[in-house]
Amino acid sequence: MPKILIIEDDTSFAQMLQKFLNRKGYEVEIGFTVKEGKLKLKQTDFDLLLTDLRLPDAEGIELISGLHKNIPVIIMTGYAEVSSAVNAMKKGAFDYISKPFTPDAVLTIINTALGPDTAVRPEQDKVTEPKRNQGNQSQSASISDHVELISPASKKLEEYIGLVAPTDMSVLITGESGTGKEVTAKSIHDRSKRCNHPFIAVDCGAIPKELASSEFFGHLKGSFTGAINDKTGTFEAANGGTLFLDEVGNLPYDNQIQLLRALQERRIRRIGSTSEIDVDVRILTATNEDLKVAVKEGKFREDLYHRLNEFSLQIPSLTDRQGDLAIFAEHFLKTSNERLNKQITGFTIEVWGVLETYAWPGNIRELQNVIQRAVLLTQEGEIAIEALPTEIIEPTFTKGGNADFSKSAFEKEQIIKALKRTNYNKSKAAKMLQVTRKTLYNRISQYGLDV
Repeated sequence: MPKILIIEDDTSFAQMLQKFLNRKGYEVEIGFTVKEGKLKLKQTDFDLLLTDLRLPDAEGIELISGLHKNIPVIIMTGYAEVSSAVNAMKKGAFDYISKPFTPDAVLTIINTALGPDTAVRPEQDKVTEPKRNQGNQSQSASISDHVELISPASKKLEEYIGLVAPTDMSVLITGESGTGKEVTAKSIHDRSKRCNHPFIAVDCGAIPKELASSEFFGHLKGSFTGAINDKTGTFEAANGGTLFLDEVGNLPYDNQIQLLRALQERRIRRIGSTSEIDVDVRILTATNEDLKVAVKEGKFREDLYHRLNEFSLQIPSLTDRQGDLAIFAEHFLKTSNERLNKQITGFTIEVWGVLETYAWPGNIRELQNVIQRAVLLTQEGEIAIEALPTEIIEPTFTKGGNADFSKSAFEKEQIIKALKRTNYNKSKAAKMLQVTRKTLYNRISQYGLDV
């Protein structure tokens, strides 16, 4: 059984990752500081080290120099720390993975790092894991596989997924942050003829330009400075299955050309190799930007846009899913209970009122985070209002006074969302916004809203 050492100062995250990898057949120890990591590396022969970049006492990179055995090191890093992760690779790290990442993504990179002789094969965990793996750590896998949503927007989305999933069409998924674009991509994969093959997710926004070719197509050992091992690219890893490119609009122009060529020719070449590899990959992409605007501005190739946009899906925001909030809340209560080993029974009436009136700018992801935090803070019984974050409890917008520009823009947005959620019933919208009808009418007139 391969041994993995995780060094991560976020205790709950480290424990969740440990449990996940245990279920996948790995023996996992965890530590929380560089000092503790160095001690464990001296005491035990591990097959792989997975370390956070930022730790309380030092940077995780320091663990590389203290290795007594040549084992692959994977750096976990935040979105804004990609350059530091690149530096870590130059110092000998095998690869890096940006947070937040999916369980499937970290499992793929671990299996690649360990190689075929050491990695645990998927067949070993069929008994303990359901056929459909979880997609995103901060959201449920395909939520529609567990709950039945009732809003017209959700039903329309499900209809479209059902139509496009069995095909091999490239799908461009758009929507606000936190609406579940990766969850939707995983759902498409799970309902496709490729469901028994890999689903590989890549955050294009976290790939530095100089490493994009290696990330997509792989490289051979010694092909450039820092290439201390052979690396399998995501195209090759996803062969036969689905490659999901999140935030594809963030790809630099040069990398867009490389991506287009791979899609057109269905062949890739590892950096440093002279031979090409045939790949059969379905491409799903996601963005919260308007790629049509990017095309007009010359920031995104029009030919690539049309190649990726054979079919488009717009993911509705949580405020546009009228009637679904309670279903999502109950579902996340159940999953949080399971994850945290709790038995919280529900929500007080007061909490329900707050959940219904809050605008949820972070959409479904924010809702799950709020409920998971509340379950953690609640000892027994129902979740009370004290378990909710302050920003959720505070009134939707300030009554009276002269608002500055940012408050006015926020207030206008909240009014529009409340009107949409209530089918433009102004009495219900006023109640949701915690203001009188007269105040709401005055604000509608003030902002020139056409309702």
